[in-house]
Amino acid sequence: MPTLVLASVFLLLAALPGLPDDRSKPETIDATAMGTSTQMGAVVGVTVIIYNYSTPEDRQVLVQAFTKGQNQGLVNALTKMRAVGRISITGTLGYDLSYIKMFPTPAGRKIRFITNRQLRYGEVYWDTQSTAYNLTAGELDLNDTDKSKSTGVLYPAAFLEIDKEGQLQIQLRENAWKLVDLIDWRGTPGLN
Repeated sequence: MPTLVLASVFLLLAALPGLPDDRSKPETIDATAMGTSTQMGAVVGVTVIIYNYSTPEDRQVLVQAFTKGQNQGLVNALTKMRAVGRISITGTLGYDLSYIKMFPTPAGRKIRFITNRQLRYGEVYWDTQSTAYNLTAGELDLNDTDKSKSTGVLYPAAFLEIDKEGQLQIQLRENAWKLVDLIDWRGTPGLN
């Protein structure tokens, strides 16, 4: 009887959504974020975990959402998407990444990510200006030939808008953070 119960529990766990059904290993990229301009001297750790990359269909959903509702439309669409990764910044609990795209480069690859930023209680309660900056985005430029040349940038609080010339612009609440000392812990080849 106990073996039957144990077997049932294992079958149930294997069928639950969100649990990996294979032995794939996510890619993890650790970096040091260095403040720029007014945050000069501030240093925090950043970890980006990539479960898998977003599809062209995901990109199309985001483009359509931004076209219809600008920044808020994009935030709403990101909120509804499944997590394809996770970002953790020292001092925060971290949060899911909704969109991750990889582009090959001559020396390696470039990874871009974006997600809706979790607003803090104080921001919402006091209805501060920072509630408009409800996106977090970044770019990692991984150099496979010379790892010391890998860099990146993190936009911890941003929003997107179209300027008078019709160009997409990223507006920041503060300054971008420079990512240095990147360490790429490769995941399962072909998946992430």
